[in-house]
Amino acid sequence: MTRTLNRLSSPDLKKKKPGMYADGGGLYLRVAEGGSKQWIFRYTVNGRLRDMGIGPTHTLTLAEARDEATAARKLRLKEIDPIEHRHAQRAAVAAEAAKAKTFRQCAEGYIKDNEAEWTNQKHRREWAITLSRYVYPVLGELPVAVIDTPLVLKVIKPLWARVPETASRVRGRIESVLGWATVHHYRSGDNPARWQNHLEQALPARAKLAKKKHHAALPFVQAGGFMAKVRQDTRVSARCLEFIVLTAARVSEANVATWNEIDFENRLWTVPADRMKADKEHRVPLSNAAIAVLKAMWAIRHSDYIFPGQRNAHAVGANSVLRFAKEAAGIDITTHGLRSTFRDWAAECTTFPREVAEMALAHTIPDAVEAAYRRGDLFDKRRKLMQAWADYCAGTATDGKVVAIGRRS
Repeated sequence: MTRTLNRLSSPDLKKKKPGMYADGGGLYLRVAEGGSKQWIFRYTVNGRLRDMGIGPTHTLTLAEARDEATAARKLRLKEIDPIEHRHAQRAAVAAEAAKAKTFRQCAEGYIKDNEAEWTNQKHRREWAITLSRYVYPVLGELPVAVIDTPLVLKVIKPLWARVPETASRVRGRIESVLGWATVHHYRSGDNPARWQNHLEQALPARAKLAKKKHHAALPFVQAGGFMAKVRQDTRVSARCLEFIVLTAARVSEANVATWNEIDFENRLWTVPADRMKADKEHRVPLSNAAIAVLKAMWAIRHSDYIFPGQRNAHAVGANSVLRFAKEAAGIDITTHGLRSTFRDWAAECTTFPREVAEMALAHTIPDAVEAAYRRGDLFDKRRKLMQAWADYCAGTATDGKVVAIGRRS
């Protein structure tokens, strides 16, 4: 009786004549014209003949090929097409591989998808710096699908008590990236970085931590002596610091200022929006002393920057200005703290309205209703305020309070 299965034997694998050699049950040995040999499973679907390659003979033995053919026949009993089944399996594997995105890859995807909504490049840089400094060393190369609460806390906990504001910002950015990954099906489940009803159970509220330390400020009564020391120094960092004091600007706004931002005729410095914390262009009235600083730098200009660094292609560094400020003050102050010096002076020694001083500092208006009604920038009043401040720093202000000219009683 002729066998319907297992017709071939090991010696048959040496056949060299091209053709199809049946083993039974749909399994064939196919010998190609060039001599290569392949195991084939042949079957029909809706009357159409289909050949599915199982593998070469140098990889699969006869017994292994028979096992593969048996598995294929079982699929046919369930009316499943073995070729389509294999395609589905490969697609599932590919889908799983696509899900194996790292946290870093997802963060890059989040930034790319959202940066169009960010008003300036500064925000993008802050995101990149925050992630690189605090998050990537722990989570960067991990598959985003495996990131859980203990891993998030491994990033956040070391920062929480030391720099709570930074820690809170980092937590929010991790939450955003993981949320993006979930939407794109790179992970599933709850977001382990969320605060409400989750991390708030593991970390103390920021309000319960030590009170926020304000930037070290110079007492305003020492401003005159401080400025005298600053003016004795000929370094570019000294001129930049002098300009910062006279304009009450942030160091990040002043150290990279360029000549095209200055209008000598109208005694005006226009800081572009991308350097402002509030992402809004800021007009700064220039006092006589501020103009004198600019004219001194103009006389030796050799760069587009008003305050160039040692290499003309770069501006003077913010850290250089900070170091000089500490040196001139003889105490541990910050350049940002000098804005507080100006604000304290304005409150204690002048009758200018609070909002004039706040606008001189480019502070946003916290009250939404007030912000909606105030459209101007109080520029003329600020010009008087800044000149009074320059006079005070030079020691030429009159005794007593500086009166805001034109202010109604």
